[in-house]
Amino acid sequence: MDAAKTSGIFIHQYAGLPHGPAFEHWRERTFGSCGLDIGPSRGDSIDCRLQVSVVDNIALAIPEGASAQYSRTQSHLADGSDDLVLIAAHAGLVRVGQNGHSVELAPAQMVLVDMGITGTVGHTEEDRFTTIRMPRRALLEINPRAEDKLSQVLSDGAVAETIFRYHSLAAHHAPHLDAVGQRLSAQHMVDLVGLLLGTDTEHASLARGRGQAAARLDLMRADVMAALGRNDLCLSEIATRSGLSPRQAQRLFEQAGTTFTEFVLEQRLLQARKLLGDPRARIRKISDIAHSSGFSDLSYFNRAFRKRFGATPSELREA
Repeated sequence: MDAAKTSGIFIHQYAGLPHGPAFEHWRERTFGSCGLDIGPSRGDSIDCRLQVSVVDNIALAIPEGASAQYSRTQSHLADGSDDLVLIAAHAGLVRVGQNGHSVELAPAQMVLVDMGITGTVGHTEEDRFTTIRMPRRALLEINPRAEDKLSQVLSDGAVAETIFRYHSLAAHHAPHLDAVGQRLSAQHMVDLVGLLLGTDTEHASLARGRGQAAARLDLMRADVMAALGRNDLCLSEIATRSGLSPRQAQRLFEQAGTTFTEFVLEQRLLQARKLLGDPRARIRKISDIAHSSGFSDLSYFNRAFRKRFGATPSELREA
């Protein structure tokens, strides 16, 4: 799949023997343009569900299923692709082969591999991984010596954890952003990979100030959105999940032109307004909507709502 030509979320599924017209059609349609082949990782059958999220010039893959092995063979090298791929182990023991050399990844470990040489990686229900495929040039711009780390087991607690979490967020949401949003998300991901590989001081400063900071802010915003209904939501909890102190987290919100408290209030008010305008929520009491949006004080909710939207919740609902 050429990430530079199409963006979106693509789901590819197959369960069965690795031969016959149905399999050949699926294999060609799914892997013909991305320079890979597929076979069983255990037993005689393939069982896989592969989600590929294309975001600007990178591709984020989430493979699942009981038996699938993805291969880059000698015949595939004719396509000329020299992309680099970060493979991140989530569970079990993930075996990655590169040009005859093999490494085993435990959970939270990663390895950078080269599409310019042969390689394999497989998964089962117990052994799971995700991947980030990116242009070589993009990674070398943030880490000029990235190729020195090829086929080495990588593990960096804080950066690795941010990559895991940002991969999940970006894979599900970034393909729906506009072109500028996708470009920024892709750059932030490459910046994080550059940091993981241990770039020089100058490039590390750029990657932290641009990619890592933006990724952490996006993750904190996502954590807030997932917990809006909790009236005990606090900055220290959100900061800790992203490996930050409350002051560091507050600084990231301020650099984006707001504060943690202002962001939470705005999102709660927007959620309440959405519910008040939803015909399916017509029978719900306004106090119930306020509570489910994270407001424990109905009087405060009414005042904040009117200040923000120029009408009380009941007036908006009637309108």
